[in-house]
Amino acid sequence: MTDSWATFGADLHLEPVGRGLRSGLMEALREAVRTGRLAPGTRLPSSRALAADLGVARNTVADAYAELVAEGWLTARQGSGTRVARRSAPRRTGPPAAPARPARSGAGHDLKPGTPDLSGFPRAAWLRAARKALTAAPDDAFGYGDPLGRVELRTVLAEYLARARGVYADPERIVVCSGFAHCLALLGRVLRARRVREVAVESYGLDLHTKLLTDAGLRIPCLPLDEHGTRTGELSALRGAGAVLLTPAHQFPTGVPLHPDRRAAAVDWARSTGGLILEDDYDGEFRYDRQPVGALQGLDPERVVHLGTASKSLAPGLRLGWMVLPRSLVGEVVAAKGVGDRTTGTPDQLTLAEFIASGAYDRHVRSMRLRYRRRRDQLVAALAERAPDVRVSGIAAGLHAVLELPAGAERSVVQAAAFQGLALEGLGRYRHPDAPAGRDALVIGYGSPSESAWAGALDALCRVLP
Repeated sequence: MTDSWATFGADLHLEPVGRGLRSGLMEALREAVRTGRLAPGTRLPSSRALAADLGVARNTVADAYAELVAEGWLTARQGSGTRVARRSAPRRTGPPAAPARPARSGAGHDLKPGTPDLSGFPRAAWLRAARKALTAAPDDAFGYGDPLGRVELRTVLAEYLARARGVYADPERIVVCSGFAHCLALLGRVLRARRVREVAVESYGLDLHTKLLTDAGLRIPCLPLDEHGTRTGELSALRGAGAVLLTPAHQFPTGVPLHPDRRAAAVDWARSTGGLILEDDYDGEFRYDRQPVGALQGLDPERVVHLGTASKSLAPGLRLGWMVLPRSLVGEVVAAKGVGDRTTGTPDQLTLAEFIASGAYDRHVRSMRLRYRRRRDQLVAALAERAPDVRVSGIAAGLHAVLELPAGAERSVVQAAAFQGLALEGLGRYRHPDAPAGRDALVIGYGSPSESAWAGALDALCRVLP
């Protein structure tokens, strides 16, 4: 018998509208069984869990299950749940098929970091905000608009960031972009125009971000990391660096916060050299063992660029990010953005503005904070019981955790997981090319699975750990 159900909604591409939803769901299930994507004996999620994943009424899923049971595609027994029925193989009429690859016992779980639980997106609340925002929007909101972004969004962002993250901001210092990568690409062009040649980066981080900087013609020397975060005291030794990219609240991916002394050292370096600190505050709202640490920008708003995004708190598909700039940088960033570079739609900006102003954003963050904290606690408990030689490092925060492995085990665990249908990434995947080899570890994105897939993903993870 195969393992429990994995994430389902992402594979079906259903349009959840009108009377066609139930028939569309039934046809998608038939096709999944017919093509072998759902093997005989596979246990389906409960009607409640699948309805939550798809954003539909529970009765819609329950009725679809019942009809497919009647047709013989599924079976349902008390205490055993709903499963794919075992069917006789069709008689072959053509040449024999090529030998299949070895079957994988996993359910296709994804524990790569970087994505929130998309099943938790607040569809109903977002729709209410969109309806209200668009009803009240002036006609000019649908024109080309201000390259800074809609003033409605910049106004509520300034208030929210000051309250929740300790950021010193006013609407005229905020530029709205289509995500963090867009912000960083613009800053790379501005820094290059300022004749900056090097931007220091942390020795572990996303290669996408370093590539954006190198594509702008910038060199990227790396700063070492330890249990207190990035060693910012070594910035002074990098004579060519005109800026540094940091994740101070929760270093990605190692999970440690920047020590207060090192926060101060970074600001002192920026003041003494005229350099800039680019603060990536990607998940600063999600800390579980204490109140979130305030943003580094509050120490010196004229030397720190604060970069935020809705990708972790809501969904990356919204393509909404922002930067709070020193006053001296606003004009240059707007010029770099250009007249034609307005890639963030104004309806979504207006909707997010209403979503924040109504309090729905705060409620959603609180709800997801509880969900992610519960998952992290379950991860730690499962490791203590089933993999006691593996420990979790870093603070209790964010949407990912680092699992320390025995020396030499990282590659073999990642390969074993891939064979089982479990997507994992090792810590080495994020190491800067110039950084020395470090310890063996996994970077586990416990925020990625849907609610119905989380238990199966955690079970699959424990099976491949040493």
